[in-house]
Amino acid sequence: MKKECIAMLLAGGQGSRLYVLTGAMAKPAVPFGGKYRIIDFPLSNCSNSGIDTVGVLTQYRPLELNSYIGSGVPWDLDSSTGGVHILPPYQSSKGGTWYQGTANAIYQNIGFVDLYDPDYVVVLSGDHIYKMDYSKMVARHKESGAACTISVMEVPWAEAPRFGIMSVNEQDMITEFAEKPREPKSNLASMGIYVFSWQTLRRYLEEDEADPSSENDFGKNIIPAMLTQGEKMAAYRFDGYWKDVGTLESLWDANMDMLSPSSGLDLQDESWPIYARSVNEPPTFIGHNARMSHCAINRGSVIEGVAENSVLSPGVVVGEGARVTYSVLLPGTVVEPGAVVEYAILGEDCRIGRDCRVGGTPENAAPGAAWGLTVLGPGCQVAQGRQVAAGTMLNSRGEEVSK
Repeated sequence: MKKECIAMLLAGGQGSRLYVLTGAMAKPAVPFGGKYRIIDFPLSNCSNSGIDTVGVLTQYRPLELNSYIGSGVPWDLDSSTGGVHILPPYQSSKGGTWYQGTANAIYQNIGFVDLYDPDYVVVLSGDHIYKMDYSKMVARHKESGAACTISVMEVPWAEAPRFGIMSVNEQDMITEFAEKPREPKSNLASMGIYVFSWQTLRRYLEEDEADPSSENDFGKNIIPAMLTQGEKMAAYRFDGYWKDVGTLESLWDANMDMLSPSSGLDLQDESWPIYARSVNEPPTFIGHNARMSHCAINRGSVIEGVAENSVLSPGVVVGEGARVTYSVLLPGTVVEPGAVVEYAILGEDCRIGRDCRVGGTPENAAPGAAWGLTVLGPGCQVAQGRQVAAGTMLNSRGEEVSK
């Protein structure tokens, strides 16, 4: 069972900043880009990087995520000597609680990691859209002799206070780390992707768990503790596409990026495929009067109206005379004839009645609107002729939601 490297994928977050979209599912299970779910990206990166053993740590509403991952076949992670493993919190003879933080989640699964006796552990997040060869990051970790290597990328200075920020020397070894600093010294941001030498990390996890004042978090506790105690810590610079899709705006942005050849998010690249569990849907039907431009359209869709600059998931229907622009429609959504949808994210199985108007350009949102986008929760039914203003959010019952 000895493995040089395994991955631990943190996928248990509630995703509260996605509001109604994650009311009934974990954030990594949220559909993305028409045919994918968010978790397809780190799982595919593991498979493409040659990491064949992945622990997926779930917690919040895990049913749909667990069912989707299954035995890991779509990502070639169904190996009998490794594979993908769902790791929920559990009760043991020593007690047990919900995962209290990112570090505590790994601590509670020390036994799982020890089964494979790895030299290195890659710790990943389940809510990022990107392509990365983790084997290159592990190689950087080994070459530098570091105890921890953190993947970093330069961000605009105005956005730096939102991230964990690194200061590095000429060899890109980390000298300082600040979690969401008000006045950052650098714009080199942590991507929340780590490689650890396992035995060193194991010791720090045990020390952190014994500290009653700790928040049991990698960024707030483990990384600062390692720096304070003089551990060698390396930065691994990443210059590809990467986006944390933890907010509605970033989720919409990433979907729009998928439609843009210049964004860097190339899902047509056969050398680094993103795998997903396929859906059992009939072929797409395009009606005589349909008009489409710059869209991603998936199996089972029926398009008889207009769709522009939008992502249409499997089973979406756009009726005759309806128009969908700059929007993301999740699986099973129906836009009835004559309805208009603009700058919106519509949850799974929504139905927009005839002649409704949902959304509008963010600039036209009402003064004081909580969101620029218009967002509808899964299963929301919008009655015929209803007007849903730009920047509005409706829950699954069609009721308006405020921040």
